[in-house]
Amino acid sequence: MKALVLIGGFGTRLRPITYTVPKQLIPIAGKPLLYHVFDLLPPEVDEVVLATGYLSDAIAAHVRAHPLPIPIRPVPEATPLGTGGGMRNAGDDLSDPFLVFNSDVVADVDTSALIRLQDQRAGAGVMALYEVEDPSPYGVAVLGPDDRIERFVEKPERASAPSRWINAGVALWARSVLESIPRGVPVSFEREIVPGLLPQGVYGFRFSTFWEDAGTPTRLLNAQRLLFQHGRAAHRGRPPGALGSAQVAAASTARATGASFGDFVTLDEHAVVEPGAHLANCVVMAGATIEREASVIGSIVGPGARVRAGHRLQDGILGAAAEG
Repeated sequence: MKALVLIGGFGTRLRPITYTVPKQLIPIAGKPLLYHVFDLLPPEVDEVVLATGYLSDAIAAHVRAHPLPIPIRPVPEATPLGTGGGMRNAGDDLSDPFLVFNSDVVADVDTSALIRLQDQRAGAGVMALYEVEDPSPYGVAVLGPDDRIERFVEKPERASAPSRWINAGVALWARSVLESIPRGVPVSFEREIVPGLLPQGVYGFRFSTFWEDAGTPTRLLNAQRLLFQHGRAAHRGRPPGALGSAQVAAASTARATGASFGDFVTLDEHAVVEPGAHLANCVVMAGATIEREASVIGSIVGPGARVRAGHRLQDGILGAAAEG
């Protein structure tokens, strides 16, 4: 079985960092967001195909430098094609059925159980579904008997949303669904293709452990919190000499002697936190520096950026090599 990971969009809500770094490579809970998606791969998968667009060369270089035990094959698109167009562009050699993952979703989905459900139902596909309070930013499923999806509405108004069960960005599809997607043109799979597949049998796979769409700074940091709290962080611990007992995932080359930490912090390679600084609920990317007595709370510090001595960065984003 093959898995397709959709790596689209421009990461506009995470700018200025995403001018130079794709959002899928922003580290949370000790490793890039994309690699938390890889954690959902079941043992049935023996190859991963990446449908890449914006900053595709950076994605390809990173997965070459940090490979999985199974092959990873990037397939770039020359122009943005949307979710459906990206699936069609990268789908020539996919298995039947094949898994699909959105690359900015952090979740706890039993994908082997999802595969078993597809084996039992033998329809067009199975979509993982998660219940949320406000479904309006997402695709919303209405479930009938045996959790067969009877309606699917993309981004409804909150007041008119037909349910609170949303498309969680993990699905298994029969290869035949690709034939309904035109080649070489932008297509929204959720809006233009899924409703037409419902008569063939599309089923919902409900789960409730945790889920987050990590496309905004607040949601990215909430995804990091969830990963720590559910034991899914790459626990590398605090750097030598760091103060406190908070949950921190620090690269082996990070330094933070004399700095203090609250919970849910990632320190990437060669990050430096000087004595007297304090960090909580944040990401400090590769080569960034937090100077003496500075504080970083609820924020993302881009690669090579610097927070000046005594300054406070709260609920913000500091771009690559910037100073604040």
